[in-house]
Amino acid sequence: MKIMFVGDVVGRNGRKAFRKYTPQLREEKGIDVVVVNGENSAAGKGFTRKSLDELYQGGADIVTSGNHVWDKKDVLEFIDQEPFLIRPANYPGDAPGKGWCCYPFKAKNIGVMNLSGRAFMPPLDDPFQKVEELLREMARECDLIFLDFHAETTSEKIAMGWYLDGRVNGVVGTHTHVQTADACLLPQGTGYITDLGMTGPRCSVLGVETEKILYRFQTCRPVRFEVADGPSAYEAVIMTIDDAANRTVGIERVQILEDWNA
Repeated sequence: MKIMFVGDVVGRNGRKAFRKYTPQLREEKGIDVVVVNGENSAAGKGFTRKSLDELYQGGADIVTSGNHVWDKKDVLEFIDQEPFLIRPANYPGDAPGKGWCCYPFKAKNIGVMNLSGRAFMPPLDDPFQKVEELLREMARECDLIFLDFHAETTSEKIAMGWYLDGRVNGVVGTHTHVQTADACLLPQGTGYITDLGMTGPRCSVLGVETEKILYRFQTCRPVRFEVADGPSAYEAVIMTIDDAANRTVGIERVQILEDWNA
């Protein structure tokens, strides 16, 4: 089995790239299941019904999120009815939605959980404690278990990878929109990458119009961020699973960069 994890989809540009390249990669690489972080899919922040539906239409099976999950109030109208849309499980209290899902594929139940880091992020519950609770729940239903760890610092994400090595099939970092070059199998067999990267406008600063970010840095004054347009980037990893042993046996980075002048 091959499972692809796609980096944060940003705005209309990212949704277009996701719809264009995901079906191609499914066919070329023999992808069975697609997991995508969609928390920036609606104009760069949050979800709308339209942005979520476009991800499903493009080939998403499971959609994860992060700190922008609540930025569009529309999400409150449908998040409880979406079985494969998840938000960070370590939100305190009785937050809408759910922090993990179990996706049936052929004879396997694929579990995906979502957690948020705390370094330079909103002060949510401890993700290291929360993951222990999730693992106990998921072990009863899931043959395979993966984590989308939505965190700011490389150190927190790397720490989580080591913490879960040998206990889950894969840990993928999201949030920083820059793909890291450290995709690997950790010593006990967990597939790992510090950040998947971004699916969105390549001529940008993390998906936002370059001129707006330069103005902010140069003047230290507020400016309304707008999602850029132009050529796209599509970044992901593919994990290969030994179906007989339910073990991750390979991880491959994917990076499609459209021409700057396209």
